[in-house]
Amino acid sequence: MLRTILSVTGKPGLYKLISQGNNLLIVEDLITGKRTPLHSRDKVVSLGDIAMYTQSDDRPLGEILDAVYAAQNGEKIDLKAINGNDGLREAFGEIVTDYDRDRVYPSDIRKLFAWYNLLRDAGFEKFTEEKTEEAENSED
Repeated sequence: MLRTILSVTGKPGLYKLISQGNNLLIVEDLITGKRTPLHSRDKVVSLGDIAMYTQSDDRPLGEILDAVYAAQNGEKIDLKAINGNDGLREAFGEIVTDYDRDRVYPSDIRKLFAWYNLLRDAGFEKFTEEKTEEAENSED
């Protein structure tokens, strides 16, 4: 699901992949619905390709977002109420207790919370795809 949601360096917000062609992507802003072309010079990252460092292993962003959603009971995160970098680390530490405090920076946490709010506003409630029994059998 998060594979089609994109972050574009230098552009605010998140975008949904609509179509692609030669050296061109057509994306739609999740909030405004405005479609925009992205060219090969634009740095684009799929949220499905992002993971966060933990003490044991890297966790996919979808799992982290599901944990945030559960911890917030589906409500938005008030970023203005979180006081500074220590507040961000404390809030994130309550959600993901084993995150790597040396490699996950407050700016990463702030961006994660902002992305969570954008995705929530766009109607997302589940951020990971559940494997069906049929899909598991086809992998064997």
